[in-house]
Amino acid sequence: MSDTSTDLIQVRNLKMHFPVMKGAIIKRTVGHVKAVDGVTFSIKRGETLGLVGESGCGKSTTGRAILQLYKPTAGEVIFQGADLTRLQGEELRRMRRKVQMIFQDPYASLNPRMTVGDIIGEPIAVHNLRQGKAAIRERVQELLELVGLNPYFINRYPHEFSGGQRQRIGIARALAVEPEFVVCDEPVSALDVSIQAQVLNLLEDLQHRLGLTYLFIAHGLAVVKHISDRVAVMYLGKVVELAEGKTLYAMPMHPYTQALLSAAPIPDPTVERKRQRIILEGDVPSPLNPPPGCHFHTRCPIAIDRCKVEEPPFEDYGDGHFVACWRARESIELMERHAVRPS
Repeated sequence: MSDTSTDLIQVRNLKMHFPVMKGAIIKRTVGHVKAVDGVTFSIKRGETLGLVGESGCGKSTTGRAILQLYKPTAGEVIFQGADLTRLQGEELRRMRRKVQMIFQDPYASLNPRMTVGDIIGEPIAVHNLRQGKAAIRERVQELLELVGLNPYFINRYPHEFSGGQRQRIGIARALAVEPEFVVCDEPVSALDVSIQAQVLNLLEDLQHRLGLTYLFIAHGLAVVKHISDRVAVMYLGKVVELAEGKTLYAMPMHPYTQALLSAAPIPDPTVERKRQRIILEGDVPSPLNPPPGCHFHTRCPIAIDRCKVEEPPFEDYGDGHFVACWRARESIELMERHAVRPS
């Protein structure tokens, strides 16, 4: 692992609100979908921060807003001393070489009309990293070998590959411009379980070899357990808990994190039979009209009146374990009662 003593990227109070328009002829804004609503975290150089939560909680939008694929409504994204939200034109284009993304769907993210050589070679040509077709072709073959593919696949098209192979092509494309920071947007969720471990191992190996820093987005805590140094849990546009991976799995303090952990299967039949599930009642509220106070209070098993009217601060409870919950310490009793802790 590379040096993790300094922050490579800092996200401060990031917001991404999408306007909701109404009217057939004259359009007017009638509300905003608060997909990301005040997210703050930092990622140290060479580490992996896992970002998990239910579908629609704002994980992917956070990743895209960090890379400026969406222009954030508010907040700052500090990368190497520069605020990406303020960069435009040529400045932003040069910075984009250092920050890349691996997309979720390996079928939709590759142009079916382009060969593998053109897909991987295009960013090399755009950023002028190699001179001449022969040099670009040679670099593409190096990248294919790097991600475990035959370099002679360079003239094939995406439809000739399996899902796992396509995702490797997507990884090679992201690495083509030699980035420092990569957003992995659920890179294994569309793959067979047997292939997921291979891709995760590849990402870990590339991180060690190339000194990469990852924001790893996933649905469940099980996927990020082994690849992430720290884990952030998102709910309805907000990060509700953030801690070192081992700390989060051993001592989750937010009721939502505990519910996620209780839903993850444990490969021990004895432990699995003894523990109880924490069943969350009701549906996730709409980000168009999130509840006041703590967004989670409508489904929280230990919510009190204060939770319904006052938003809890995102506080450090020691050793970098941040939690946004008025009853964070009391929630540990709930965890013990339901035997949520994984083995």
